[in-house]
Amino acid sequence: MLSSFRVLDLTDERGQLCGQVLADLGADVLLVEPPGGSSSRRVGPFAGDEEDGERSLFHWAYNRGKRSVELDLDGGADRQAFLELVAGADVLVESFDPGVLEGLGLGRDVLEAANPALVHVSITAFGSDGPKAGWAYTDLTLAAASGAASLTGDEDRPPLRVTLPQAFLHASADAAGAALVALYERERRSGWGQHVDVAAQQSHSVATQSFLLSHPGNSGRASRVAGGVRLGGLDTKVQLLWPCKDGQVSVTFLFGASMGPFTKRLMDWVCEEGFCDEATRDKDWIDYAVMLYDGREPIAEYERLKQVLHDFFMTKTKAELFEATFSRRVLIAPVTTTAELVHSGHLADRGFWEDVDAEGQPGRGGSGPVRFPGAFAKFSATPLPPQPMPAALGAHTLEVRAEPPRAVARPDGPPPVGGLPLAGLKVADFMWVFAGPWASRALADLGATVVRVESMHHLDTLRTAGNFQDDRTDPEWALQFGNMNAGKLGLALDLSKPEARDVARDLVRWADVALESFTPKAMRGLGLDYESLRKVKPDLVMASSCLMGQTGRHSALAGFGTMAAAVSGFFHVTGWPDRAPCGPFGAYTDYVSPRFLLASVLAALEWRRRTGQGQYIDLSQAEASMRLLAPAVLDYTVNGRVVERQGNDDVSFAPHGVYPAFGEDQWVAIAVASDEQWRALCEVLPRADLAGLSGLSGAARRARRRELDELLCAWTRGCPAGEVMELLQRAGVPAHQVQNTVEAFADPQLRHRGHFVQVPQSAMGQTWVEGSRLRLSRTPARVERGAPTIGEHSWQVLTEVLGYDEDRAAELAVAGVFE
Repeated sequence: MLSSFRVLDLTDERGQLCGQVLADLGADVLLVEPPGGSSSRRVGPFAGDEEDGERSLFHWAYNRGKRSVELDLDGGADRQAFLELVAGADVLVESFDPGVLEGLGLGRDVLEAANPALVHVSITAFGSDGPKAGWAYTDLTLAAASGAASLTGDEDRPPLRVTLPQAFLHASADAAGAALVALYERERRSGWGQHVDVAAQQSHSVATQSFLLSHPGNSGRASRVAGGVRLGGLDTKVQLLWPCKDGQVSVTFLFGASMGPFTKRLMDWVCEEGFCDEATRDKDWIDYAVMLYDGREPIAEYERLKQVLHDFFMTKTKAELFEATFSRRVLIAPVTTTAELVHSGHLADRGFWEDVDAEGQPGRGGSGPVRFPGAFAKFSATPLPPQPMPAALGAHTLEVRAEPPRAVARPDGPPPVGGLPLAGLKVADFMWVFAGPWASRALADLGATVVRVESMHHLDTLRTAGNFQDDRTDPEWALQFGNMNAGKLGLALDLSKPEARDVARDLVRWADVALESFTPKAMRGLGLDYESLRKVKPDLVMASSCLMGQTGRHSALAGFGTMAAAVSGFFHVTGWPDRAPCGPFGAYTDYVSPRFLLASVLAALEWRRRTGQGQYIDLSQAEASMRLLAPAVLDYTVNGRVVERQGNDDVSFAPHGVYPAFGEDQWVAIAVASDEQWRALCEVLPRADLAGLSGLSGAARRARRRELDELLCAWTRGCPAGEVMELLQRAGVPAHQVQNTVEAFADPQLRHRGHFVQVPQSAMGQTWVEGSRLRLSRTPARVERGAPTIGEHSWQVLTEVLGYDEDRAAELAVAGVFE
């Protein structure tokens, strides 16, 4: 799909997933490495635990299918060779800290002069500019800054990160989609490149599931509770993770029009086996959440229900509970390890794993094929081919230098500024909840006309789930729904009626892209599956995004990202080693997979631009999200080792933790990544007992990490988190206060990047949404209105978009189609 494009990948472990996604989609990606190789080659784990640059499993995970070119960008002939590569490239991706390229004499102005059509993507911690652009950071401090840590972990212990670093992987996945947005604009409109700025803090903040909007939305502050969440306005834990006979399971014991029927079936089973009476079984599971909020149902009764479920689950194994997901149509998924993941029958059914021949590779021979996670999506016309092992350092340097210069068309006239990069793109959005609508929200921010189809008879789950603006439990006041659907047109259709399905087909005939995120049988049952719709629109690009994909023994799994996160391995690696896993906050794969969906749709549109052919995309949210666990999967397939949760400990850095600060539930993350930073911290801290420890090596600090943690706790607990953060940052030590909604809303860096946007909305008057995480220099995204009320634009869509006359629209209204 992207075979006509060349990408220069100058990133390291902070950005190589971006280049990997583009390589998987067909681009010619040159991994430009410094003398001695990328620092990603020194990131563990290592094959056979041999610390060799050719055996880094992290490097293997994110560099297949790229060509390796070793160049010294400091000057001389290599610098000139690099600029010649820039002149022939379509995309350059880098993850240098702000100012580094400028210091090499290779700033944005130099790169643009060499190639005005170049899309230059920068992946940084806080952004290329702004008050925190130059701050020291690690994955832990970015988790704190993003808000994700504040919602992850046990309430009686410090906030947590996921044991495997995630922040820059979120940013890298965003960057891949952003690069394709800029290419879309260049190829269809201007011919010019532009700069794309992606910040890991902002990208990772998506893992707060819109709860950063609670403070500006005047809603209760959410707080971390292992395996669930504590919502403002409810003095109880909403539990999503439960122990069972042989481990843990994710159970969606929630309420409302969408989830209440699943809960009803679960309680029928519980009653059938004698764990509750009929009165408990027959509660109003549709209205139950509202009853808790308004006091009709006492919190004590909800606590009793949770104990009933606990007792019931403890009599069942993970396998028994997962089987009931299909036989009884309840929402339960097992918490899996990487070992269980690799041996999954469902993934085998889908041919997900790729066994790659490693024989003859430097430092890798003799161990047979290596099993890697496979394609993040299945494309009907252009299947993603298996990629080879990552290239040895500099393996293609001579080959690339010997190639004739590659030509990229130079644009005519001055670069157009303003406008939206996806203007003119038309999208029929049949998505719901989080994972699907988040991808279509990104398209809307960037200029696509997105028509969101929903029904008042089957309310979107996010319309009935907290948080709510002003704590008003009204479907039109739901902040999560508002954030996922800002900028879209709202069309209400009762798709159970044939006339409504006719309207849906007309909508698809109008659209370039159709998106849906239901279980496989849903769209087929309505006659709105791809094979049916391509007869209406032969060049249609259609994507289906469900938990487990369209095929395989578990394809019928209905539910939410909490379940996909459990079954794809994220829960097991998040938590404390002496406790059960807590999992990342909320529906984690719902935050990860939309990035891959966005890139997939844009790649398919590029294929259609070149060939005139549409195609179908089957994206499993669990499979796509697994890319963020790829090094852990390889640690099992190569080394036979299951990665375990480690709290906030790090294999390389110490001290490395989240420490108590002055005030209730106030915390500061501190991470020492080098001996220099350790000495700086010892000089800053007003403690004589640290003076004699300033010479400790990294290994010594790791061996004494608990002692050092206690020393830091003794200091931080008497200081405001913000003061500790500022003091250590001035000394060059990575530190950041753990931000929840109040701190994030006041964060000057997030404000600088326009992260919080107030927009008009029909029901609320004004509401808050998050701004785009993709910052394009010439054609920036815009968010100008909130989410539609149910069916708000139905008449407009029918008469202005689809061209119906008023009589036909009125007839459909009388028939009850718009409900």
